[in-house]
Amino acid sequence: MALIESLIGPIASIIDKVIPDKAARDRAKLELLTLEGTQELKQIETRMAAILAEAQSPDPWTSRARPSFLYVIYAMILFAMPMGVLSAFRPQAALDIAAGMNAYLNGLPEPLYALFGTGYLGYTAARQWGKIKGVE
Repeated sequence: MALIESLIGPIASIIDKVIPDKAARDRAKLELLTLEGTQELKQIETRMAAILAEAQSPDPWTSRARPSFLYVIYAMILFAMPMGVLSAFRPQAALDIAAGMNAYLNGLPEPLYALFGTGYLGYTAARQWGKIKGVE
């Protein structure tokens, strides 16, 4: 439960920055506090504990899996820059490449995207927790 208590402060800070409407911000914070002690929050705490155990694993393949996956995604996003330049000089070639990439990405199974989202959020939450605890 200490893990969740340490996350409530940073999450509340994020809520302050993300939600501009004061009333909506207060409702979101209240919902966050009402989650404390519920079964759903205990499930989140269990998942976070597993993520932290993996991140602190001495096995380099386990502890580096999430950052490596993120680097692959970043590379895919950065690939948009040369595609923009290519589209200025050879628009049809850029359209063909984009159509091929869209066909490929649409062919990937939905659970893979869910895995990426879970890994990304888990990794960032574990890093934030480590920073708060002074481990990193």
